[in-house]
Amino acid sequence: MTSRFVALLALLVPLIAPAEEELLAPEEAFRFSLEATGPDSVRATWEVADGYYLYRDKLDFKSETEGVSLGEPSLPPGKVKNDEFFGRVETYRGQVSAEIPIERAAGAPDSLTIDAGSQGCADLGVCYPPHRQKATVRLASAESAAASNARETLGGAGGGSFGGEDEVLDPDVAFVFSTVVVDGNTLVARWDIEPEHYLYRDKLNFELRDSDGVSLGTPRIPAGKEKNDEFFGRIQVFYDEVEVRLPLNRENLEPTDVMLVAGYQGCADAGICYPPMKKEAVLELPAGTATASESDSESESTQAEPAPITPPSDEPLSEQDSLAQSLATGSTTLVLGTFFVLGLLLAFTPCVFPMIPILSSIIVGQGDGLTTRKAFTLSSVYVLAMAVTYTVAGVIAGLFGANLQAAFQDPWILSAFAAVFVLLSLSMFGFYELQLPSRWQSKLSEVSNRQQGGSLTGVAIMGLLSALIVGPCVAPPLMGALIYIGQTGDPWLGGAALFALSMGMGAPLIAIGTAGGKLLPRAGGWMDAVKAVFGVMLLAVAIWMLERILPGWVAMLLWSLLAIVSAIYMGALEPVHEGASGWRRLFKGLGVTLLIYGVLVLIGVSSGGRDPLAPLNHMRFAGAAGGAISAQPAHLEFESMKTVADLERAIESAAQKGQPLMLDFYADWCVTCKEMEKYTFSDPQVIAALSGARLLQADVTANDDADKALLKELGLIGPPAILFWDGNGEEKRNYRVVGFMEPEKFAPHVERAIGKQ
Repeated sequence: MTSRFVALLALLVPLIAPAEEELLAPEEAFRFSLEATGPDSVRATWEVADGYYLYRDKLDFKSETEGVSLGEPSLPPGKVKNDEFFGRVETYRGQVSAEIPIERAAGAPDSLTIDAGSQGCADLGVCYPPHRQKATVRLASAESAAASNARETLGGAGGGSFGGEDEVLDPDVAFVFSTVVVDGNTLVARWDIEPEHYLYRDKLNFELRDSDGVSLGTPRIPAGKEKNDEFFGRIQVFYDEVEVRLPLNRENLEPTDVMLVAGYQGCADAGICYPPMKKEAVLELPAGTATASESDSESESTQAEPAPITPPSDEPLSEQDSLAQSLATGSTTLVLGTFFVLGLLLAFTPCVFPMIPILSSIIVGQGDGLTTRKAFTLSSVYVLAMAVTYTVAGVIAGLFGANLQAAFQDPWILSAFAAVFVLLSLSMFGFYELQLPSRWQSKLSEVSNRQQGGSLTGVAIMGLLSALIVGPCVAPPLMGALIYIGQTGDPWLGGAALFALSMGMGAPLIAIGTAGGKLLPRAGGWMDAVKAVFGVMLLAVAIWMLERILPGWVAMLLWSLLAIVSAIYMGALEPVHEGASGWRRLFKGLGVTLLIYGVLVLIGVSSGGRDPLAPLNHMRFAGAAGGAISAQPAHLEFESMKTVADLERAIESAAQKGQPLMLDFYADWCVTCKEMEKYTFSDPQVIAALSGARLLQADVTANDDADKALLKELGLIGPPAILFWDGNGEEKRNYRVVGFMEPEKFAPHVERAIGKQ
């Protein structure tokens, strides 16, 4: 690895390393739950986050239920630690459970609330103060007895057994319920589900009791796995675990207690179905913030929006959701083949195409020592590094909702990477031999040659950085795989699909790079000309990257200078002598054409133009008489918004007027977003289709906390994405658009989405 890339990586690493100051709240660092293990015992469990630990001697338990007393808890031994705060102590990491015997007086209630005390620390060296958490569990009662009888009846009818055993699990063991208070406005309900058991998605319901001034918002229930169930037909279910986020609407902003009642029903793969069950949990809410009450919030349970991969029969399935469904239900071989083909189609899009000159410059930089075999090896290493990076970044985005590529769109990173391209291009032109001290010349030449491909490590690093920096936009196949990973928590098939997609994107790169090993000239003037061409292409990639952070007029001026200077080097201003070769005349003609284009771009930027591909498009001449310049064509006008609260207010306001709404996600570093603005949002048919609709745009260029929260709220990873709501304030999820869509397709799509068709 060369010193230049070591320095660059040292610059990048802090941007992806977790900030040490961001500590978890104690409820998240030490998740507490309670379950009944029998008529006379309960089990208290803490799930301890990675990088945190609990002190054994700080755990204690108190019964909050009259008529139920607790015995001596049984705790496992902890790991001995010389702690900086308490000396020699025992600690727990990962998970710890305490078995607690109970004594129930006559007439005692069927539910038990335990107040558990704990104290823990983070490995960063921060120790939390003592913390108390409450949880409620229903004890064995007439309800559980009825459940047991029902299970015996079904089991005797041929329900089968679990893994060859005849024992039927108690429902409180099969489905362990727990709750977490995230903050004053958010609860999380969680079920840990035993193997070979599952919960029904549509049977989950929630209500609040004893909650003056606090009401339940719309539960955010994730999509489940589709199953042909013998009891309820085709339905969505949850295996292993499920977490439901419960937003709260607060009128009473003071700390208060509420009781959450969660209803659910589940079955076992062996053919045994449990009766509907309910759990109660008394929760201490901290102070909250004021929120508008949701119109659809009722005292009874409220279902989340339909799962994105199960649309109503009369609505289409969006492309990304269709791909997510194919991952969930299709043949693995067919799925991987499909994603490979989709990768081929993406290979020549604006977010991937610039990798061609990057790889080509690596191949050209080999000069006389290049062979076909070496060209194939270098191309393969570059593409494999790119594919692995795409796969890892995609799996991280699917599991955690963190867009790693967006973090690399920082102006400093883009500038550093563009500077690398400029250095490589200068070496292509041979500029390191001009007027530089010999020591500098040797060092720059050595570094440049290594980065051009002399080292496989350098090529791999270039592939890694290219994947993260050059192509950050989200496409439907990528989003489909991320939806699948996020919904199922299965990174393996989703990651394999992403790898197949990346290899499809890289296949043309391997072909082009390998062909370069056979077709490129070996020496002489031709080779110098070829290297100069790729030097210009590298400068073009550098400008293309800097367009994301530079003002439009500066970027356009750079394009103009590149075209004019390249034309001069091609001999546009030099005479063609008699007897000159046909190649010389061809270069002269191309140079003159490039010079004219550069001048037009210069005129365009001087007159307010911002599009280097159509530098004079902003000017329309009004007839021969006056030659006056009219205003530029009409374009959609968006309202800017930033936060989740902004969006909720806009949706509510539009729904009150019966007005449909469209939300566009944009970023300066998103090339496809700019394509949509340039070609689609300026089309008269699209403008007409969106007449009467409220238009919002979220600029997530900064990728700050507000941007991440908004994307996470809507289940997105990054731009480009366009979402629609109808006049009733309901999102038309199956009409989401991810990636570029031509105006001819977008206009009718809009009309269907907002109800004009």
